[in-house]
Amino acid sequence: MLRNRLARLVAHPMFERTIIALILVNAVILAMETSPAIMAAVGPVLQFIDGLILAIFVAEIAARMIVDFKGFWRDPWRLFDLAVVAIAMVPATGPLAVLRAFRILRVLRLVSTVPAMRRVVAGLLAALPGMGAIIMLLGLIFFVFAVISTKLFGAAFPDWFGSLGASAYTLFQVMTLESWSMGIVRPVMEAFPWAWMLFVPFIIVTAFAVLNLFIGVIVDAMQSQHNAEAHDEREAMAAETSAILAEVRALRAEVAALRGRDTGVSRSG
Repeated sequence: MLRNRLARLVAHPMFERTIIALILVNAVILAMETSPAIMAAVGPVLQFIDGLILAIFVAEIAARMIVDFKGFWRDPWRLFDLAVVAIAMVPATGPLAVLRAFRILRVLRLVSTVPAMRRVVAGLLAALPGMGAIIMLLGLIFFVFAVISTKLFGAAFPDWFGSLGASAYTLFQVMTLESWSMGIVRPVMEAFPWAWMLFVPFIIVTAFAVLNLFIGVIVDAMQSQHNAEAHDEREAMAAETSAILAEVRALRAEVAALRGRDTGVSRSG
């Protein structure tokens, strides 16, 4: 049956390795297409190979749909693959032609294909609720310090602190520690020598405290994801072991029954 053959094909480890190799080759081709010199030399060949790989990806997705149509639409990773491949099929002309620049998104199929990457993304998604609370806290801190800095430094430094938005952007630069001292804080301190009393606590709270909370939440979520997967693997192994033990007990019972039957026959003989 076609479905059974396709199921064995898509489940084979070599099939997954082939898809990964094609994704990598396709990424190299898309990168080469950005070079005018390469396109002038072997452009038609690259486009032909790109089209061939795209056809293979379409056939792969069609095969997965045939094998498990309902399960395909329930799996977010398969839907992601479908969306990425669909973008690559946008015509080169027309109002949607700009989407063809996003063909490189096909490289992101590695995330859905490689289990290690998939676990990382799952951990990041699991960390979103905790990260949301931290983002709200960080936003509140930014709002407080932006209002204070606008009122204190807005008149003297309108480019940096002239409005609430400008102050927030300047504070974001300070938080990233990019030219925060020589570029912003020291010039402000020339006019306001006590300005360090505002910026230093802001850096300690944001760059060294709140941002580290992000790392903690992400690490905790990924550890929980790893523990959940390990628990599922242990349960699967336990179920498989129980099934094997049950089969062994059944075989022993059959052997014992056969021995008893042979003994009864020999005695009657």
